[in-house]
Amino acid sequence: MTTVIDGKAAAASVIEAVTSAATGLATSGHRKPGLAVVIVGDDPASHAYVGAKSRMAKQCGFNSIQHTLPENTAQADLMALVASLNANPEIDGILVQLPLPKHLDSEPVIQSILPEKDVDGLHIVNAGKLATGDLKTGLLSCTPAGAMILVRQIHGKDLSGLNALVIGRSNLFGKPMAQLLLNANATVTIGHSRSRDLPELARQADILVAAVGRAEMVKADWLKPGATVIDVGINRVPAPEKGEGKFKLVGDVAFAECKPVAKAISPVPGGVGPMTIAMLMANTAIAAHRRAGVPAPSF
Repeated sequence: MTTVIDGKAAAASVIEAVTSAATGLATSGHRKPGLAVVIVGDDPASHAYVGAKSRMAKQCGFNSIQHTLPENTAQADLMALVASLNANPEIDGILVQLPLPKHLDSEPVIQSILPEKDVDGLHIVNAGKLATGDLKTGLLSCTPAGAMILVRQIHGKDLSGLNALVIGRSNLFGKPMAQLLLNANATVTIGHSRSRDLPELARQADILVAAVGRAEMVKADWLKPGATVIDVGINRVPAPEKGEGKFKLVGDVAFAECKPVAKAISPVPGGVGPMTIAMLMANTAIAAHRRAGVPAPSF
């Protein structure tokens, strides 16, 4: 029987631990964790994400502050807001919702966040710590960290002797995911658009992680029987069976045909997605503990 990995249940377990950690911080005489979320413009999807993050932060017992800026916000004004949040002693974590409106350059904004407040794990200092194997003092990129928890549910913490393939080489997910797998002793390959024979690489993988943004690209005949499949893709495709003009979300893996071949597989939706927000909360709790000078929990 194939295990369908329940990302909602795994995320709920992380959130429970985060809430407990935040309560412990408050009861030991420290202030509760503070999270600042910045959103620019009117993109409905971004507002939905930010709303979910703010609700989750409050559920965890955080002090959650949202800054909603108009579409025409200038680069200098956004940078000034981040600088003020860096200087605010009540704020442990800063999240700037991406993508930003086209006239804004996101990279200088992200890199201007103090590394110790970079709860998205995107600052080059945090990326560099991960690349050098330091998982103790930085903050991990949320989606790879969440995906790694799902992998550990199936295989445990030590992946020695297992081949892993990450399809996708983005700075946001592919590279940090590969580094987390490598840190857990897997033998890691990164596949991408210029790889010569992606299906053949996939057939050698005990763990396959797909993050390319191409709907149902990974087919059943790509899989090694008994592989663990982690699907990070979120693709909106037409769903005429639901009615004219309707859409549905699918991953980068053809779930229905791959499920019988896999040992374990994460669905879309309900797999990696819930873990991203959970790990954002975990990073905020970790940052708050470090800034309070008390041992940070591990999740």
